[in-house]
Amino acid sequence: MRITKNEARRRLRERGLRVTAPRLAVLGILANAEGPMSFTQVLDLLGDSDWDQATIYRNLVKLREAGLAPVVSRVDGIDRYALAGDHEDAHRHPHFLCEDCGRVACLKEEIAAALSIDGPWAESIRSAMVQLLGHCPDCLARADA
Repeated sequence: MRITKNEARRRLRERGLRVTAPRLAVLGILANAEGPMSFTQVLDLLGDSDWDQATIYRNLVKLREAGLAPVVSRVDGIDRYALAGDHEDAHRHPHFLCEDCGRVACLKEEIAAALSIDGPWAESIRSAMVQLLGHCPDCLARADA
């Protein structure tokens, strides 16, 4: 989900946050990400910036608290963030962690639909964080080669 700087500014203001360069940079990284991003991955993509690690971490926390960058995966105990969509539950789907390369990928909605149930557990299942562990298609292909 790509967003413009103006869209990022609007989202920050709507959530009562000041518009700062580090916040815009972090939102931009999350918007361009193919999957959930850890704090370390965000730092790596920021490269050689003028901001220290604590500043970036505090901004991730502020964005999470404001609902703009929820933690959507905690595979291996590492918080991974994603840019929130326009709907509160926009990133509620299973994630897959590759045991070989460490990639965390968003899985298709069909998998989430298969987990849909009715009854007393329905709301718990809808709000649960589902994470699968295994070998991604790329790593499987390399192992077969």
